[in-house]
Amino acid sequence: MSEHKSDISGWLVRRATWHLWVVLAAVPAALVVRTARVTSDGGMDNAIVVRAARVWLAGGSPYDDSHFLYLPSAVLAAAPQALVPRGVLGVLVPVAVTGCLVGGWVCALRLHGVPLRSRFAALGLIGLAVGFAPFAHLVLLGNWTATAVLALPLGLLLAGRGRWVAAGAVIGAALALKPLLAPVGLLFVFAGRWRGLAVLVGVPVVASASAALLLPDPVGFFTRTLPFLVRGGDGFVRMYEASPVAVLPRVGVPEVVAAGVALVAAGAGVGCAYRRWRGGGARAGRLAETAAMLMLSAFLVSRPSYDHYLLVVVPVLVAGVPGEGAAVARGAWFWLAMVPQVPGVSWPYLEAVQRRAFLDAVTLCALAVTVAVRCVRLGRVLSPPPPLPVPSSRGAAPSTPSGAPPLNPTGGSAPGPPASPTRHPTRSAKGLDSGASGTGGLGE
Repeated sequence: MSEHKSDISGWLVRRATWHLWVVLAAVPAALVVRTARVTSDGGMDNAIVVRAARVWLAGGSPYDDSHFLYLPSAVLAAAPQALVPRGVLGVLVPVAVTGCLVGGWVCALRLHGVPLRSRFAALGLIGLAVGFAPFAHLVLLGNWTATAVLALPLGLLLAGRGRWVAAGAVIGAALALKPLLAPVGLLFVFAGRWRGLAVLVGVPVVASASAALLLPDPVGFFTRTLPFLVRGGDGFVRMYEASPVAVLPRVGVPEVVAAGVALVAAGAGVGCAYRRWRGGGARAGRLAETAAMLMLSAFLVSRPSYDHYLLVVVPVLVAGVPGEGAAVARGAWFWLAMVPQVPGVSWPYLEAVQRRAFLDAVTLCALAVTVAVRCVRLGRVLSPPPPLPVPSSRGAAPSTPSGAPPLNPTGGSAPGPPASPTRHPTRSAKGLDSGASGTGGLGE
């Protein structure tokens, strides 16, 4: 990544001035202070988890609250918060959530090879905090989605360096806190990284099974939470869900039709993700776009699916803007999809908070289509096969690829050691193209 380019990408990767760092420090600090002033227990969503932990410490079942949608391991993780005074908790939680968002941005930059002291590093985070509404929403709510925002780019960074087992441990730890990144397991399947996949699955299973033994209702997640999710939650939950399964029935589409549309879209998205994985392009872009497509496919059909879930994929994609090659975030359609998420814009007939889900659904669907088109296009790009002999323009014998024995004036081979057998061009292409194989490429 060169700083000497004359275009905008060269300017973006140059070192940022101190003015930008002052602004970068001020914006997240303002979000933390505002959240600490207007919330209790670190935000509405964090309060649900803390309340469940307090119920458990008092001898009750955390799954008595139907809005507690986490695995049993999250109860133990939230237990320390139940012992912290509310005033202290109101400051620590927004600080921790903001720290996860900043850490996720840093890992996304490292994944794409963008300098951390660059103008883009500062401007990108400022832009997300100021110009992307879900950022402030997540800090205000204190939702544990923040752990997934950090874990996904960190896991992709480790996978890009060939450390798939470590990547599986990171994603698995995030799943133990909130089972949001489960679709990323398909990335390990595409890559044939079975040890990493085993760790990814094993960490939350062991953690949740161990924690469930300490609960008065060990199977409460399966007997209460899962049926609640299958039914689509309650009226309060449905008002804020952005998936087509929840939004389309609100405009008169039958629920069965909405579910069918969402399932078809999600299946097509998974197919696009697999195509992107088998395609070419830069290593970082291949990882980021495949994972993003898998997550977006899940958001199209999952219940629940909120606006702040977009923060799991958007920073990973935006961080690739100044990288080598074309990035999906350089396209106009990507930014058009972000328009409904600009803070402060009052959209006609959608001013009510309960109707914001329509704006979120537009962003989710438009972003999914944009990334899917990108995946399909790059799925056709494979590493080129080795060059074939090119006839000489002067009528001489055809030139041969490097490594073939030279020809003597009589047309025979010159004396020398026997040449190794030439492989078939198609097999050579497959051997050289790490992107064309579902198991090759990264970290071999």
